[in-house]
Amino acid sequence: MIRVLLAEDQGMMRGALALLLGMEHDMEVVAQVGRGDEIVDAALVARPDVALLDIELPGRSGLDAAADLRTEAPDCRVLILTTFGRPGYLRRAMEAGAAGFLVKDGPVEELAEAIRKALRGETVIDPALAAAALGAGPNPLTARERDALAAAVDGATVADIATALHLSESTVRNYLSSAIGKTGTRNRMEAVRAARRQGWL
Repeated sequence: MIRVLLAEDQGMMRGALALLLGMEHDMEVVAQVGRGDEIVDAALVARPDVALLDIELPGRSGLDAAADLRTEAPDCRVLILTTFGRPGYLRRAMEAGAAGFLVKDGPVEELAEAIRKALRGETVIDPALAAAALGAGPNPLTARERDALAAAVDGATVADIATALHLSESTVRNYLSSAIGKTGTRNRMEAVRAARRQGWL
């Protein structure tokens, strides 16, 4: 049996996925979590063969958790299953060591087959998203620029961001200014929205 961990914050979606995958003759859902910061602990306890992770989860993103799993549970293959088919997300998923990237509107038969392929060592990517990612080019933002934009998401002041990131206010201003320039926007909130649209945040 293929042992599957599900990480999805919407309870109804998580339950439906568990039910559908449980109907496959060769699959068993051994763990379900609703938060990103619960993924690694659940994987260490349940020892899944494949972890099916949403991206936007409370506590920690599925992309960050995927990178953690590569270190903490290297035998567990990771598939990202998301509503948001953004090219930047695909690139980040591959950099985090994910074996595949699928959007949620596909049929469950394709999902089950993707799980089997991932376990065989194959990489599974939604074809339309793969084409979009190739055309989009790499993420131009540095890690620190991403941190500064992410900290600005809720309208935080430069002083708030500086405190949160343990940086000086002038350094934060420089990172935000650079990010605004690279995203071709007029201010930090526009830069946040543009970076999110591309999947860079």
